[in-house]
Amino acid sequence: MSIFIFSTSFSLICSWFALSPFLEWALAVAPPKTQSSKPNIIFIHADDLGWNDVSFHGYNESRTPNIDRLASDGVVLNGYYAQYMCTPSRAALMTGKYPTRTGLQHHVLRNAEPRGLPLHEKILPQHLKEAGYITHMIGKWHLGYYQKRMTPTNRGFDSFFGYYSGMADYYNYTMTANIAEEYIAFDLWENHQSVRKYIGEYATELFTKKAIGRINDHNYEKPLFLYLSHLAPHFANAYDPVQVPQKYVDRFPDIAHEGRRKYTATVAALDDSVGQIMEALRLKGAANNTLVVFSSDNGGAGAERGLEFGPPFTFASNWPLRGAKSSQ
Repeated sequence: MSIFIFSTSFSLICSWFALSPFLEWALAVAPPKTQSSKPNIIFIHADDLGWNDVSFHGYNESRTPNIDRLASDGVVLNGYYAQYMCTPSRAALMTGKYPTRTGLQHHVLRNAEPRGLPLHEKILPQHLKEAGYITHMIGKWHLGYYQKRMTPTNRGFDSFFGYYSGMADYYNYTMTANIAEEYIAFDLWENHQSVRKYIGEYATELFTKKAIGRINDHNYEKPLFLYLSHLAPHFANAYDPVQVPQKYVDRFPDIAHEGRRKYTATVAALDDSVGQIMEALRLKGAANNTLVVFSSDNGGAGAERGLEFGPPFTFASNWPLRGAKSSQ
């Protein structure tokens, strides 16, 4: 029986978690004749997803059927907590330690900042490598890159496709929000090589395509660990903070507020990604031996965050909970 874990956690104010077997998906395709006895692990990380941004939490204007399915078929746990911002949360995930133990409890890493997750820390992919896993990462790192040895492929991942910093434009992969001009640079990498050929492809779809490629190409005689760390639904930049193709926006004509309508569309694209990952596992015959985790790194960066930090911000909703991303 395949086991899927679903969770989203918002700062220290709230969280949710669900365990879902997806039996009908797993049984629809026979598993490969030769598979590792150890389960594959796929961790899907959303960035700044709000509590009220998914329909199974009661938000009736949003439609997130794939995420909802994980929750409805599984177990919801409300005692799973993450940290209040990106870097502290990701450091805790990778090390299993409070960020005060790694020196990353204060805000987030800035572009070109000469620090990161300490190199003496043995992190999740390194432990899994010792257990025989093939490890791949796609998406956001945000744990330091000022030295090559601090980047993902030097810290236990067999491959990396994504960006090192805290955010990026969803199409040109350049971070411009709240940073000095001299630190603005292109930030999309395949291992240690910049890859400009993907400029113009929407990040959520690109990262999903790369993840499905890893699922399809993997030799399941060895277990797979895939960390899919999405940009969505984090804001993109100051001049166009919520970026999403129009085809997703068109799904929500009844949402009157333009910002909330576009933001809900970014979540819909993320939900599609979850569904496509699940379908890829089913078609590969790997669903019956795969553990899938879905989590947000912290709370949504809605207008209440903008009151404290100013723009840019998204139109995420953490209702009925107090606070937002960055609140403690």
